[in-house]
Amino acid sequence: MSSPLSFKVLKKDTSSGARIGELKTLHGTFKTPIFMPVGTKGDVKCLTNKEVHEVSSNLILANTYHLFLSPGMNLLNKVNGLRNWNKWDGAILTDSGGYQVFSLSKTRKITEDGVFFKHYKNGSTLFMSPEISVHMQNAIGADIMMSFDECPPFDSAYPYMKESVERTIRWAKRGKDANLHPDTQALFGIVQGGPFKDLRKFSVDELQKIGFDGYSIGGLSVGESKDERIESLRYLKEIMPEDKPRYLMGVGTPDDILNGVQNGVDMFDCVEPTRIARHGVAMTSVGRILIKNKEYENDFGPLDPDCECEVCRNYSRSYIRHLFREEEMLSYRMLSYHNLFFLKHLMEEIQKAIMEDCFISFKNEFLSKYLNKKNTDQSEE
Repeated sequence: MSSPLSFKVLKKDTSSGARIGELKTLHGTFKTPIFMPVGTKGDVKCLTNKEVHEVSSNLILANTYHLFLSPGMNLLNKVNGLRNWNKWDGAILTDSGGYQVFSLSKTRKITEDGVFFKHYKNGSTLFMSPEISVHMQNAIGADIMMSFDECPPFDSAYPYMKESVERTIRWAKRGKDANLHPDTQALFGIVQGGPFKDLRKFSVDELQKIGFDGYSIGGLSVGESKDERIESLRYLKEIMPEDKPRYLMGVGTPDDILNGVQNGVDMFDCVEPTRIARHGVAMTSVGRILIKNKEYENDFGPLDPDCECEVCRNYSRSYIRHLFREEEMLSYRMLSYHNLFFLKHLMEEIQKAIMEDCFISFKNEFLSKYLNKKNTDQSEE
């Protein structure tokens, strides 16, 4: 049986692990490294499908846990998948619900069969297993699905981390066996192990024995330091399969993306760009700015003079500040649109730098401006 996904490395940077790849799914072909906007509940917050096309590479993420709560598997099966319901004509990647095993740790119980959750709104008991997770992703109609896993805290003690990794591998095998549409829906395995190199190696080796269309890096961006994250990525670069796409889950700041690319990561997602937009924070070429600050009241220049997005071409910082302070929804849309466009452009510049074999110099130059301490997103008022 052939895979519904293909991937090949087109170019490697000679001074780092950065690489350009071509990822093919049934609903699009994509150049990597790629950033995927998050459509948690079936939409990218504040934006229409047309706008999402403009600010992305047409591959978005949907959240299995939240769609499991509402509208649920039955409705999605009735409409033959999320794509037919929300009219998105690009590709879809789904997470598995495994992150909620971490984030909802106070209200869930892990068993060998799966995980019992408390509904975050009404308190009712919910159950998700590897089989239910994959069947839910089948119902969503994802091009790329994730295996159900446990995402333990990075600082978990070694005995628990080992137990968790072993359970995640057993769950991965069960999830693969449960896939209803292996000919049209790809499935990734998720590498866990926290800071322990032997457990990361064990996880990679055992997942490869099962065999997946790609491999995700889990258990990062869950409380570890930046140095610990980079050290983990540096090690994983050496042991993960070269011929499969590598996906770093839940990472979306420019510096984290650049560090991931340097260590061979091909795919990224995060709610960061749209979440901070709703708090008035814009990503710009000279760092993050908080648009409600007093200094922008009479600033009639664009949000980012180096950006070519529709917002930057047509509206001033002063006007966007006014909208945000008046709690106008348009300001949230503008900043969400701009931040996603900013990351799409960053990925294009990263690809160009890899092609020209100058990724490290590009990274250093970009971060020298973006991490400029004169620009902060702290309120002055």
